[in-house]
Amino acid sequence: MRTVSVTALRRLVVSAQGYATRTRRGTAREVEETIRSLSCVQLDSITAVERSHRIALGSRVGAYPRETVSRLLSEGRIFEYWAHEACLNPMEDWPLHRTWMSREHPWHGDVLARYPGLADDVRARVRERGPVASRDFDGKGSGTMWNWKPAKVVLEALWNNGEIAIAGRVNGFQRLYDLTERVLPREVLEAPVPDEGTALRALAQRAVESRGALTASGVAEHWRLRGGIKRIQPHLDALVADRALERVSVEDGGADVFVPAGADVDPPRPNAAVLLSPFDNLLWDRPFATRVLGFEHVIEVYKRPHERRYGYYVLPFLWRDRIVGRLDLKSERADGVLVVKAVHVEPGVRPSNALDEALDRALDRLRRTIGLETVAR
Repeated sequence: MRTVSVTALRRLVVSAQGYATRTRRGTAREVEETIRSLSCVQLDSITAVERSHRIALGSRVGAYPRETVSRLLSEGRIFEYWAHEACLNPMEDWPLHRTWMSREHPWHGDVLARYPGLADDVRARVRERGPVASRDFDGKGSGTMWNWKPAKVVLEALWNNGEIAIAGRVNGFQRLYDLTERVLPREVLEAPVPDEGTALRALAQRAVESRGALTASGVAEHWRLRGGIKRIQPHLDALVADRALERVSVEDGGADVFVPAGADVDPPRPNAAVLLSPFDNLLWDRPFATRVLGFEHVIEVYKRPHERRYGYYVLPFLWRDRIVGRLDLKSERADGVLVVKAVHVEPGVRPSNALDEALDRALDRLRRTIGLETVAR
């Protein structure tokens, strides 16, 4: 079994993310390919700076047209479903996720049994008029955190069990729902659904290939698998036995990591300067980020203002192979300005002209992705 240094491991996982090293413009094909190479990209509703998936994709492909993701969904080239959380996924992975699609919505339980008549009405409306949005249905919010009206809850349940799919996004990223057979390509719908073991092995391999290196717990966290290490370990062992993955020890004596078979475990230092979404794939496994990057990732949007240390919506600043700072940012869209509210340099990072220039480049790339005119520091 090969042994790698923490430095080499850090460079391996950062390089695997494919962050762009220059300002550029991305195409729909590049967005699709990036979702595929990452295995999935997390969605989030917060817009203080920009929606998370646009920051994550923009950090890799550059600024790309805002309608791109909706177009890829409507064309059946990607799909939305639970992965790490609600995510954009490559279309060919639909059968893997089909294995776990069920009536039990993770937040709302068996909605279809609770509202059988409404479920039939919603099915009929989608069949007759799809694609439809939740605003096309009557009803009032429930008064809970998400404040969803009953028809919206039913739409989400039908999406959860695979009967309907997301056919695009409109008006502030509102979902459009349609029958799955009208959204997904026929060859994907007709593809055999693998058994659980086959699906878990495929997902484990995708996770490791997309992240460069992961521990067993990191693979489980990548897909938020119930059962954790105990559930995924036999499938990782099988992939190692089949020489699809390699198990590698680390000089720090921590948990072994899995890498793609034949991976270069001593890559050159990456050279990107990029502001990361707080929900970026690189940061999903927080203990691993602390171990490899020396970075304690915190997300404070759900804290009360006086409890925050860094700010409301804080983007980590990656330079080369290190996270060297955190920026509290806000988009003032009416004025076309990306406002830098605070810059927090990580302990041990020395200020320099090179660091400041790298940050200027990263801010400029982010404001281009958002579609703003200037940066105010």
